[in-house]
Amino acid sequence: MANTFETEYVEDQTFTDIDFSIKALAKGEYENCQFIHCNFSNSDLSKTIFSACAFIGCDLSMASLVNTSFKEITFKQCKLLGLHFDKCSAFMFSVSFENCALTLSSFYRCSLIKTTFQACELNDVDFTETDLTQATFDRCDLDGATFAKSILEKADFRCANHYSINPEANRLSKAKFSLSGIAGLLDRYDIEVE
Repeated sequence: MANTFETEYVEDQTFTDIDFSIKALAKGEYENCQFIHCNFSNSDLSKTIFSACAFIGCDLSMASLVNTSFKEITFKQCKLLGLHFDKCSAFMFSVSFENCALTLSSFYRCSLIKTTFQACELNDVDFTETDLTQATFDRCDLDGATFAKSILEKADFRCANHYSINPEANRLSKAKFSLSGIAGLLDRYDIEVE
């Protein structure tokens, strides 16, 4: 007897103040939905499809994202600690972040072309082998973030803080940096910039 799973298709709905860590979000596809002040911490969002959705003031920390689809998703004022975006479906993956905490999250080998990170905590985030072409890091804290074999061409770091990027181990053509942040490109050489 084959297992059959009923999946939801939900469109144009707003979910407010729901604790999905207690009662799980139904598996399925959510299109043009808003999730406001919802708790998804430690939830299993695997194989769920989100299209043109907004998460506002939500906690998704440590949620499972295996084959989760994020297509044109906005995260605002969200807590996204320890998330493995690298486990998401790569097909049409498109996200933006504003005033979010993403500490200890991973974007390993993700395509984040033209992605905007605005006023985010990106401490200890893994950007190894990530394509960040034309990405913008506006007023972001990148303390401990890892960039290795990353594509940072035309990325904008002018308003970012605390980054450490090895120019020899990453592609930086036409990337933008502020003069005050140049030390983040030179720290591996153990020199002092004044």
